[in-house]
Amino acid sequence: MSASLIDFLAGGLLQLGWWDMLLYLLVVTQLTIFTVTLYLHRSQAHRAVDFHPLVAHFFRFWSWLTTSMVTREWTAVHRKHHARCETADDPHSPMHKGIGTVFWRGADLYRAARLNREDIAQYGKGCPDDWIERHLYTRFANAGVVLLLAVSFVLFGFKGVAAWAIQMAWIPFWAAGVINGLGHWWGYRNFETTDTATNLTPWAVWVGGEELHNNHHAFPSSAKFALRRFEFDIGWAAIRLLAALRLARVLRVAPTLRLRPNIHIPDAETLKALLAHRFQAMTDYQRNVLAPALREEAAAAGAKLRALLPRKLRKAMADDGRWLQPDARAQLQAWVEARPRIRGLLEQRRRLAEVLESRGHDAAERLRRLQAWCAEAEASGVRALQEYAARLRGYALVQA
Repeated sequence: MSASLIDFLAGGLLQLGWWDMLLYLLVVTQLTIFTVTLYLHRSQAHRAVDFHPLVAHFFRFWSWLTTSMVTREWTAVHRKHHARCETADDPHSPMHKGIGTVFWRGADLYRAARLNREDIAQYGKGCPDDWIERHLYTRFANAGVVLLLAVSFVLFGFKGVAAWAIQMAWIPFWAAGVINGLGHWWGYRNFETTDTATNLTPWAVWVGGEELHNNHHAFPSSAKFALRRFEFDIGWAAIRLLAALRLARVLRVAPTLRLRPNIHIPDAETLKALLAHRFQAMTDYQRNVLAPALREEAAAAGAKLRALLPRKLRKAMADDGRWLQPDARAQLQAWVEARPRIRGLLEQRRRLAEVLESRGHDAAERLRRLQAWCAEAEASGVRALQEYAARLRGYALVQA
């Protein structure tokens, strides 16, 4: 075998060194992450941002070239995840399919979900349906990654084949495994949402902002995922850059909450803000009403809180133990039943949630029920509950 052929097999036409190949890999995997989070996720699935046709088509081409995922199918699977989150119909819920299955076989779960053509038709509306989408990106979905393999080998030799293999594993591991799996199993929560979504870390540039998964589930239609000062969403930074270049148009972001002083009765502004920030309201209740009550229970018993109630059960109280195993749920319910004050506070929370989540009442009726709830909280004699109701009455949205 000639030296020139050996050189070609080792390094292809470009003969890049290992450090150059690493830089190339970092660039192309970040482009793939941006394709998923900016285009497939924020633009197509949630309609939070629109891109210039040239940018949008680059994302479509790059998705075909590096992932073989079809826009309509990815969008439909993700929309179903939100519509059926943490139920048996959720395409990739660790609560039902197990964290091991979602983490290691997340790509398999996606491939199985995309075969349900009724779901694709129901949840995939509004996606590109032009000639190139029908006749190339969808019809020959796997041709892109085969083309990328050939190009990678010609340009970089067997180094390129290794880089291609990493590219093929990048989205299945980070998106299907880490975000869909660990993002519903481990991490911190800014908002007490009705699912198990967590933020894995305040920043992780290699997954495009998707690490802020709890924030996203609290405000699915927001183009910006970072909602706390210490959080950084590199995907939002990319959107802002593209918007400055007039290549993107932000359609929606999470509304900003403000607190008005001396509001004695909830009004229309209060209700509007609560409907937009109902998860913030539930989070405030957990932190400002229930948590102090639990500490007072421990002090009255002369025990430390962790001895009075294990941390796992305290955390589960935020959703009434919905995700606990039956024996642990029964243990929590028995503990609550033995403490009338805690039971009463949980009942008050349940009634507030009913007001905020009800769909069978008009705005006037819902406002009346909210006013009645606040009046009852004021008359309860529980200081933390009274202070919470006073804070709740002052909720309003910052005007754009």
